[in-house]
Amino acid sequence: MKYIEEYRDKQLVYNLVNQIKKEVTRSWTIMEICGGQTHSIMKYNLQDLLPEEINLVHGPGCPVCVTPLELIDQALTIASKENVIFTSFGDMLRVPGSSNDLLSIKAKGADIRILYSPIDALKIAKENPEKRVVFFSVGFETTAPAVALALKNAKKQELNNFSVLIAHVLVPPAMETILSSEQNQIQGFLAAGHVCTIMGYHEYWPISEKYKIPIVITGFEPVDILLGLLKVVKLLEGKKNIVENAYGRIVAEKGNESAQKLLREVFEVTDRKWRGIGTIPKSGYRLRKEYEQFNAESIFNIGEIKVEESDLCIAGEVLQGIKKPNNCSVFGTLCNPENPIGAPMVSSEGACSAYYKYKRLVNV
Repeated sequence: MKYIEEYRDKQLVYNLVNQIKKEVTRSWTIMEICGGQTHSIMKYNLQDLLPEEINLVHGPGCPVCVTPLELIDQALTIASKENVIFTSFGDMLRVPGSSNDLLSIKAKGADIRILYSPIDALKIAKENPEKRVVFFSVGFETTAPAVALALKNAKKQELNNFSVLIAHVLVPPAMETILSSEQNQIQGFLAAGHVCTIMGYHEYWPISEKYKIPIVITGFEPVDILLGLLKVVKLLEGKKNIVENAYGRIVAEKGNESAQKLLREVFEVTDRKWRGIGTIPKSGYRLRKEYEQFNAESIFNIGEIKVEESDLCIAGEVLQGIKKPNNCSVFGTLCNPENPIGAPMVSSEGACSAYYKYKRLVNV
């Protein structure tokens, strides 16, 4: 299979591991930003193949995991209302709110539907003009263009029964928050290739220069990740704080400029709260005034919701690379996929989910 099996080739994996072993002379802590990368690292047992000097820690690149508790509770409130069809990506249904989750209220009769694309929500709105159709718009820069396109089409088609609950967040501001923390231990980054496919990687240069840290754009297969690690290690050992692209078959420096133009048309940058981390300035999207008519928060007038995170959950520290999932006192016991305390345990990109699924490979 083109560009899949080639990037899982065992011999290439061992060749890259051996090259990393030859390059490394001291301990380095490197963060992979994306939860998809975390799952690949765990699935293919890459950490155990690497020299002990390389310590991989996991970042905030799981949009489901960082969606704040208050926003989950807003979603639950809206989805419970009469004459509402609430639509979402499947990952969101098991994410715990303060006292419930979307799957539970679906079981009680709420009309909640799993979609693969926000465009599908428009079709549902057309077919159900008497209903209010809401799409829970979650994701990084990667999924935002499809939502922007859906909103642009909704406006053109005057689908006034369609709205979105926005939870989009941006990667570079989160990286800066991690790097500026007194607890920061990150010395190099593997940046998320799919985000850079849309946004390019020009935004990473100022971060690299300001914090004196190498950043390498990489993909999600074992060979992709190890190639990225090799480049990061070479940069660290050579004391070079620059940005490199190890995902050239997909990513260009300027990214997808058509998608970026669409994003600018529909969204504007705003401060966003991240679950377990707190508010990060200019780290998310909100609708521009021209599209405010599709803002579910305003339409349903939910108002401010204040809730407290469980004091048992260390997801915030996991998402910042301060701790690993198996450092959590309730990992795999009180917190498990059937009874999650934190979102990283149920998201398909969550670090806790990866550790639980592949825990036979982890010393827990």
